[in-house]
Amino acid sequence: MGLFDKLRAGLQKTHSKLVHEIKRIVTDSPKLTGRSLDELEAALLGADLGLTTTQQIVAAVKKAYETQGSGGVDVFTIARNEVEKSLSSNQAALRKEAHGPTVVSIVGVNGTGKTTTSAKLAHWFQARGEIALLAACDTFRAAAIEQLKVWGQRLKVPVVASDYGADPAAVAHDAITAALARKADYLLIDTAGRLHTKHNLMQELQKLHRVMAKKLAGAPHEVLLVLDGSTGMNALNQAREFNKTVKLTGLIITKLDGTSKGGMIVAIQQELGLPIKFIGVGEQPDDLQPFDAKQFAAALFGET
Repeated sequence: MGLFDKLRAGLQKTHSKLVHEIKRIVTDSPKLTGRSLDELEAALLGADLGLTTTQQIVAAVKKAYETQGSGGVDVFTIARNEVEKSLSSNQAALRKEAHGPTVVSIVGVNGTGKTTTSAKLAHWFQARGEIALLAACDTFRAAAIEQLKVWGQRLKVPVVASDYGADPAAVAHDAITAALARKADYLLIDTAGRLHTKHNLMQELQKLHRVMAKKLAGAPHEVLLVLDGSTGMNALNQAREFNKTVKLTGLIITKLDGTSKGGMIVAIQQELGLPIKFIGVGEQPDDLQPFDAKQFAAALFGET
């Protein structure tokens, strides 16, 4: 299955709901009325596209009807173009340090899939000929350490880990030492899940990043927030708060294959201006893909 096919399959729930609603609205009211515009707006908001993008799409549809008449208007094409345009500023490429390892800190609340995402990202690097290393810095859950070790064995990626309850900053320090010694291209730091409302846990994350910076200048070079796509717009609050505490450089959206609210990607990117680096559309290692705005818009609004 190609990358676009995986993306389209992953967004099937969101796509099906949107296409069904838009077709119903267009069929019921081919001449476009105030009521049909309201219904279109509700359908777009229901997919969590956010108010700004929704209003842009509705305004573009209205303008097209006024200039072309109902016969020449393709609502799906208009919506696809507007979404692609709103995401076009997305700079998705990860940083790559010229000398030494690029340290990537993976952060987020509990249950978003950080550990799995860290492993899949390491796999993605290795598939491209890069040397990757994983660090088990979620020392609050023994299961998280074991889970990362299992992934490491499965994908043949080395894992730096300590015991349950160890200081996460000490593990990160040791991991950077190992990454330097092994001449790794990327070091993935799997941090503990923490509620964005817990001030002490967020301070601990700041400490973790300070220790990394002392060990290696500029580290962490990327701070990627993992968001669960099925939480819809609740993810926006998480993104806002994490971005206040640690300067985020991008987002990874997981579990898009199980939600009808995949439009939240558009709303979050537009409000915060944070690039979406990767999206997860399945459970297999290869199901973590670099984000592509054009493909995403096509998968969301393609009629077939």
